[in-house]
Amino acid sequence: MQRIITLSILVVVLCGMVAWPATAQQKLAQTGMKFLAVGTDARAVALGEAVTSVEGTSSSLFFNPAAMARISGFTSISVGQTKWIADIKHNFGSIAFSPFDGEYGVIGFMLQAVDYGEFEGTVRATNEKGYLDNSDIPGLNFKPSALMFGFGYARALSDKFSLGAGVKYVQQNLGDAINSLTDDGSVIYNPDGTPYKLSNKSKVLAFDFGILYHTGFKSLNFGMTVRNFSNEARFQNEGFQLPLTFRIGLSMNVLDLTDLDKEMHSFLVTFDAEHPRDFQEQLKIGGEYTFMKILSLRIGYVSPADEHGVVYGVGLQKMMDNLGLGIDYAYTPCGIFGNVHRFSFQFSY
Repeated sequence: MQRIITLSILVVVLCGMVAWPATAQQKLAQTGMKFLAVGTDARAVALGEAVTSVEGTSSSLFFNPAAMARISGFTSISVGQTKWIADIKHNFGSIAFSPFDGEYGVIGFMLQAVDYGEFEGTVRATNEKGYLDNSDIPGLNFKPSALMFGFGYARALSDKFSLGAGVKYVQQNLGDAINSLTDDGSVIYNPDGTPYKLSNKSKVLAFDFGILYHTGFKSLNFGMTVRNFSNEARFQNEGFQLPLTFRIGLSMNVLDLTDLDKEMHSFLVTFDAEHPRDFQEQLKIGGEYTFMKILSLRIGYVSPADEHGVVYGVGLQKMMDNLGLGIDYAYTPCGIFGNVHRFSFQFSY
């Protein structure tokens, strides 16, 4: 068992070491499919996404798959939506199963879909306007989309150590484009009379790896994760990398250091250090005060950041017999881009 634990730690560290120099040799902001970097679960986001070392629910698949190794009950379900900037909507869902009381591990499935809305399509032309639009050529308007779905597995190898991994299919469709013109500037048509279009779709497989370790000192946890590890993806002839990240984190209920009743009060403090491929290193900090295991007040901080630094959140959770219900909300001020709202719902049985 000790060899398995040591090997698992080495695998995650090695992946992180591979990712770290790879990012250092490239200019920043050279990644695509950035929707993968948008936080999903409202609780995690309200903690500044500093949840690498926090045991959670099925939504842990989006942050550290190892953190779902000890889900309570047989199943855990998470669904939610992010009302992102520019009226873009990010929707997510996840479900995890722990058969035989987790003796053989936990398996989970995740889904993330993005609704970008509809865009007006145009094509260059020699008319007075200089372009043709949907009124000239029906079908020019387009709706970009993005989709990720996959599965993960996590297992607690001992009372202290858990590991997890996930594989996901990632696809983004930027819409078909009409950019093929004759010498006189007119559109080229297919034999069936429809305009000739070029597809702008890309797909790739990506992998996540993570570990979570209970140090044995009070509730102090340590976690590491590598996310979005993949081959190069391509649009047409342009290649790009996914937003690969390497994180390490610590978390602890600091009230363990006091004599306060832990059934009435808890105050979780979390720290993450993240090395992304397309941004400078970030420090993420979160705090969550929970009263009577029902009401949670949260705050998170990310530095450095472009338009957002502080995040706020609130959550309610309740156990009724064998059924657990929870609702979480996160509020992110994004400066000139407005405010971002996230909602997520948790179910466990």
